[in-house]
Amino acid sequence: YGVSGAEADRKAREILERLGLRRNSYDEPMEEMSRGMQQKVAIARAFLTSPVLLLLDEPTTGLDPRSKREVQEFVYELRDAHDATIILTTHDMGEAEALCRRIAILDEGRIVAEDTPEGLKGRIRRKGSQPTLEDVFMELTGKQLRNRDEEEAAEAPAAPVEDPQVQPETPALAS
Repeated sequence: YGVSGAEADRKAREILERLGLRRNSYDEPMEEMSRGMQQKVAIARAFLTSPVLLLLDEPTTGLDPRSKREVQEFVYELRDAHDATIILTTHDMGEAEALCRRIAILDEGRIVAEDTPEGLKGRIRRKGSQPTLEDVFMELTGKQLRNRDEEEAAEAPAAPVEDPQVQPETPALAS
């Protein structure tokens, strides 16, 4: 990737320090690290070469609130400092809103909406309060799920009618 060993080591330590990883754990084997520390190391590795395109899949899953915030702030800073495109997958709508300029909502692998966070929230109306991205997600995917469930139930074959002459294989319990 065009980064010397010394430069990679320096950048890795800088990123790990920025993410709050203790210096005494830099040389610790990954399998001995906590889930949160492993996640931070993975993020540091991803940013080591200053990529222009980065895919992050649930980057803060398993992190405590402080570590989660440190990672989010780091991603935000790097996105702006390196003019990087970051594709983030998350179920955390608050995280999506904090980190993303544009959001695509998927339902069963299909994009059902794509816009800025404010643009998405402007698509639904709520009495007395501003909708959240979670409200938008539920509105755009919840009704479809309910409709699909109803359609599948209507299309399902009818349950077989039991013959009263046939005895069940398992005895009934009497009280």
